[in-house]
Amino acid sequence: MIGLEDLRLPGLTEYASPENRRPLALGEVTDITLSARLTNESDTIQDGIVWRVFAPEPDADGKLPLVATAEGGTSGLSLPPGSYLVHAAFGRAGATKRITVNGGPQVEQLVLDAGGLKLNAVLPDGVPIPAERLRFSIYEDKADERGGRALIIPDVRPDTVVRLNAGTYHVVSTYGSVNAVIRSDIRVESGELTEATVEHRAAQLTLKLVREPGGEAIADTAWSVLTETGEIVRETVGAFASMVLAEGQYTVVAKNRDRIYQRDFIVAPGLNQVVEILPEDLLMPGEDELANHQASLD
Repeated sequence: MIGLEDLRLPGLTEYASPENRRPLALGEVTDITLSARLTNESDTIQDGIVWRVFAPEPDADGKLPLVATAEGGTSGLSLPPGSYLVHAAFGRAGATKRITVNGGPQVEQLVLDAGGLKLNAVLPDGVPIPAERLRFSIYEDKADERGGRALIIPDVRPDTVVRLNAGTYHVVSTYGSVNAVIRSDIRVESGELTEATVEHRAAQLTLKLVREPGGEAIADTAWSVLTETGEIVRETVGAFASMVLAEGQYTVVAKNRDRIYQRDFIVAPGLNQVVEILPEDLLMPGEDELANHQASLD
């Protein structure tokens, strides 16, 4: 016998067809009315529920056969007598109930025990972060033996309401695409909208190699950005290197043709800046400079 807590239903992320009132088999059928609530005390959910009805016994492939689907709030289905597993999905929240159809109109209600989560992030002093540079990923709270967590929802946009079962979730906020990452555990309460805002201590940086302060950026420059411990966090090629970095001390190495430049810089949270690499930052001269220097010594 399959326990509901161990149930692994197939295809729950797929789109369900609109409400289906068509009899599923020849012979006697029963009209079933399905509805769902967030909590025992809340009102019936009026829209956005995806209903799936499964036969309770696995098929030859070990999967529970899907016998009916419907979409909406309160929905109706016609089912032959027998036992079924009914699953209601509301966003990423869901609940499953075993029902028995005996004949005669029947009403079944599921309690999802779910709420909503809305995420955002700011810089120090509440400075907003452009939404297009900010993403969230929601993971299960419990880590496995290797410290990893199962990903529930990737790339959640800020100020988007995500429906989740009540519980604690591990949320990762990423500003930019390098190392400005904040992790936090957030509790979703049943029947409530939880709004959480995290603070990123990071800044937007633009690097450019110039012949003089305020000069034009030199094209075809290869960039490497390293942390204070020597870890490479970003490599790119171009006249400019733009990125978001977490606060801290960094070293930038710029290579143009056969010349290599190096400079240390500090990222202060919320302080966007342009870092110019100047001729005096030359670390390794090119072959022409070395030849000229050798000639002067001779």
